[in-house]
Amino acid sequence: MTTEHSAPAPIVLFDLDGTITDSAPGIHRTFRHALAAVDRPVPGDDVLATIIGPPMRDTFVRLGFDPPTAERAITAYTERYDEQGWAENSVYPGMRDVLRTARELGLRTAVATSKAEPFAARILEHFDLTQYLDFVGGATLDGSRRAKSDVIAHSLRALGVNPGEHDGVPIVMVGDREHDVEGAALWGVKAVFVAWGYGAPAEAEHAWRTVATTGELEEVLRELAR
Repeated sequence: MTTEHSAPAPIVLFDLDGTITDSAPGIHRTFRHALAAVDRPVPGDDVLATIIGPPMRDTFVRLGFDPPTAERAITAYTERYDEQGWAENSVYPGMRDVLRTARELGLRTAVATSKAEPFAARILEHFDLTQYLDFVGGATLDGSRRAKSDVIAHSLRALGVNPGEHDGVPIVMVGDREHDVEGAALWGVKAVFVAWGYGAPAEAEHAWRTVATTGELEEVLRELAR
């Protein structure tokens, strides 16, 4: 007699900012607040367009802040974001349906974001989206886990998967920045680039798929579930 074992369900990891929610208002206002706290000028729009996605600590370093100044900026940013910035946010039209579809298809779902995990969880709970997720993974407040590849590994482990050893389990990372694509590639995970977020078109160069609408993303998920 033989016993059949069903294959593990495919996994979909979702970025948060620029993928599930439009968080630009809160992040930009809080970024300006942090700069004022350390007496630094607000950079041009070309720089502001790049700050959503990468860890904020890395952004301050990229702007040339020395370590003490970067830490003060991070403290000011975190305090303001905790008080009000997190709520200056909205769910992209159609993304609730995408998450619901993923759940109905039997896919395992998690968020993998460079946003601090407590803030990510609060936002998703606020919008009643945690019901569609098996795990919410994010960065640590102290910055010890902030690279996208580390957050992806964190979320995969929470779902019972050893990063880099998927054992045939289909996994995709859905995001809007090159950090999502590159972080996924480090673990052999395919990336689906969403065109409605904050990334430039060139950032999708190495993605497995690019989708322009949430409807197209749902079709990719249906394909994954087959």
